[in-house]
Amino acid sequence: MTIDERLDRLTDRHEALTQSVEMLLATAREQSREIQEQSRQIHEHSQQITEVMEAAARLLHVAQIHEQRLTRIEGSEQ
Repeated sequence: MTIDERLDRLTDRHEALTQSVEMLLATAREQSREIQEQSRQIHEHSQQITEVMEAAARLLHVAQIHEQRLTRIEGSEQ
């Protein structure tokens, strides 16, 4: 194999490696964007879950108050 053939082969390998790195970089950037979007969605869902839990706690409190009233009314009727 001549020097020129070896240089051509190295050039081809270098170009292939460069293309591979560029594809990996593009994939990494896309995955980074997807992760950022998913993080945003997770944060949004966490806020919604917190709101639902707070509403459920308020409803539980109201139900307990009504239960106490019913218990008092039933106790005074006897």
